Amino acid sequence: MSETDRSRRRVLAGLGLAGLAASVGCEPRQPAASAEVRAWDHSADVVIAGSGAAAISAAIEARAAGAEVLVLERLPKLGGSSAMSGGVCYLGGGTPLQKALGFEDSVEAMHDFIVAAGGLHPRLDKIALYCEASLEHFQWMVDHGVRYIPKFSQEKELPYDDSSLYYSGCELAHPWRDIARPAPRGHVPAVMGHTGGRAMMEALLAAAQAAGVKMMTAVSCERLVREGDGRVTGIQFTANGVTKSARARRGVVLACGGFIHNREMVRRYAPELYECSTPWANAGDLGIGIQMGMGAGAAAVRMHQGFAILPVYPPERVIKGIVVNARAQRFIAEDSYYACIGHETAYTQHGKAFLVTDADCSYDPGDFRMPLLAEAESIGELEAKGGFVAGTLAHTVATYNAAAARGEDLLLHKHPKFLAPLATAPLRLYELDVTRAFCCSHTFGGLETTVDSQVLDVFGSVIPGLYAAGRTTAGLPTAPYIASGISVGDCTFFGRRAGRHAARETA
Repeated sequence: MSETDRSRRRVLAGLGLAGLAASVGCEPRQPAASAEVRAWDHSADVVIAGSGAAAISAAIEARAAGAEVLVLERLPKLGGSSAMSGGVCYLGGGTPLQKALGFEDSVEAMHDFIVAAGGLHPRLDKIALYCEASLEHFQWMVDHGVRYIPKFSQEKELPYDDSSLYYSGCELAHPWRDIARPAPRGHVPAVMGHTGGRAMMEALLAAAQAAGVKMMTAVSCERLVREGDGRVTGIQFTANGVTKSARARRGVVLACGGFIHNREMVRRYAPELYECSTPWANAGDLGIGIQMGMGAGAAAVRMHQGFAILPVYPPERVIKGIVVNARAQRFIAEDSYYACIGHETAYTQHGKAFLVTDADCSYDPGDFRMPLLAEAESIGELEAKGGFVAGTLAHTVATYNAAAARGEDLLLHKHPKFLAPLATAPLRLYELDVTRAFCCSHTFGGLETTVDSQVLDVFGSVIPGLYAAGRTTAGLPTAPYIASGISVGDCTFFGRRAGRHAARETA
């Protein structure tokens, strides 16, 4: 067993779930036939698997549409992975918060940025809808108790104070700063200490409970229930070791996260993420919703995608260093969003890169994120200690230093404010190895859905009665992940649409 796997097991053990992932497997879960259900133990108009941002947003909207709603959560505590997140919601087009802080933005600029960063063949229909409804969605968040204040953070990182707006991604980096007019779109709940996800989920859960949404915890959803004509009519789950069934009179919503803690699924579908040191999600992110959907014939797409975050900053001074691969070549502008740096390292550099700094742009002693590999008085000595081919790192640093002295990075276009020659000893070499550095990973692949969150089968047809949202789906987030908040925005927005449309279903 690798040290990475031992670390993962220790994390799960600390959560009391060490054996959970091993029991799940990675195969599709065949639905139960409705004829097999002797009696329904519970019933509601809309039954929702999960309790994170997507699930609870769906519950709120379904309840607002007049539906009786039942939420089924696998873990003892509500909130899902969203409660662990920074709570950043990527919104723009001139939100009240942007305007209050003097920032101009447009739906078009937001749209162009997300499309440009959306990888190959992005879902243009979903992106357009999300951007056009961004102002309304911001107000919905506020109306349901999420608190923002007109305070802007200058930091290139999730605010640690109670600032509610910041540049949360690659908006100011090349080439995106030239594609769409940059604007800060990272909207963060006004709380201290990187606890925005918890604050957001506390607000949404309170709104759902006040609306009369019924919630059950420590129940494990296992299989969908399906009629002979293919319509999904419920969920089978276990509670205290007993199999029970919940009938959904109108629709089922699968919103129970991704699969980063299911090691078999990660190995099969997203091998680049398998060795990343720190799976970043609620321990219930086991892919069960995806498996249930696939068992009912759903298409699962972009399963290889996810984020691999290497948080090379803060502090911002470190961005003045250079990131190189095992051949001592620079391969990404260091002022890129740290999920882009992690993506390029994990997906194109076999998980291995290095950060070169001098005394003026190094980490503080004891910073645990990027292991210090070597320290030297000269670049030649650092090159030898790092195991590079003789002359390669020296050439890269000399080329970079000349460009930095001119204030122009013609190779990778790092912003001039982060350009400075690396010349002050001691020079340092840090490991950006996804297995050894602090590298957070999460999955983006999942079920294919319509803009109304209806699940599609492998032939492109809607599966009647089945909806999905959040990281159970292949939504707005793609790899590379270019801005914090796109995932939470996708979860809440398309979760709302799932709940609203499920509530309108007629058998």
